[in-house]
Amino acid sequence: MVTSAEAAERLDMVELLEPTPKTLRSALADAVDNTRYWQEPEGQDVLAATPDMRHALQRVAEHIAASPLAAWWWTPVDRFTQHCVLWEGAAPVSIPDDVHATLLAASDQQWADERAARQERDPDPTANWSDEWWSHPPGTMPTSTRKLFDDSPAGLWFVEDSFGWEDAESMRLLVSDDDSVFEIRDASDWAQLCARFPMDVTAQKRHDWYRTTGRIGRWITPDWVQVAQHYDAVHLQVGAYLSAAGIAIPVDDVTDSASVIAGWDPDTTYWFSSNIAYDYERIGWLLVEDGVDIVWKPMSAQETHT
Repeated sequence: MVTSAEAAERLDMVELLEPTPKTLRSALADAVDNTRYWQEPEGQDVLAATPDMRHALQRVAEHIAASPLAAWWWTPVDRFTQHCVLWEGAAPVSIPDDVHATLLAASDQQWADERAARQERDPDPTANWSDEWWSHPPGTMPTSTRKLFDDSPAGLWFVEDSFGWEDAESMRLLVSDDDSVFEIRDASDWAQLCARFPMDVTAQKRHDWYRTTGRIGRWITPDWVQVAQHYDAVHLQVGAYLSAAGIAIPVDDVTDSASVIAGWDPDTTYWFSSNIAYDYERIGWLLVEDGVDIVWKPMSAQETHT
């Protein structure tokens, strides 16, 4: 058996090579794909959380963060290259004519689910219950990500709890310079959003979020109806995702409330504005082998490759 101290010592001996755009993208994609917010941490998660390994991993994290290639992880939404991803021929999410009504319908359903959960579910967080574990805005809102170094949308690569899709399409989303965007840069921004616009979701989330964080207490998420009254969009920066997703984020000590960023893919922006539009020209993408890697390629490039 190898102890955490021994594993950390071996990691300390590893030479850290300079990152490349591909290695950074692959590492981030793997990290996102392996998130689990409805179950206990797995063995590798427990190991990584030990003091010995945290110290060793800090060297790796600092090495990556120092690379200019990772600088975009801490940048605001790129308004000029926003693209939505349509998995396996799906239709794009409609841009609501009445954003408030669309968000209100989703909020009303969530409140109804919370009331039902309070009546029907065991308040013991260790009980065998599970529900919607994510905390992002409603799926009825359009979403988009920026384009990466090879012109592929980030949304193709960085997907939590994916269904193993192997083909997709993308479309550009045209956004306005005038739309106000709330930037989630770190855990404190998420806590601020929850504190300003709270929605109590304890009965729905307590079982899943206890399993993933070990915390017992009140859980809240942002009330997106209220958020949309102040902002036209919310963007989760990659740096915030890596530092804050999946952990219990304290919101209010007085009410013993906390929250979890869950199910929200890094660099994704949710739009609460009708002042956006799709460019309906679609680009097809296929997941293909490229040497030792599995990568997304434009369909035309794949046809040429084969």
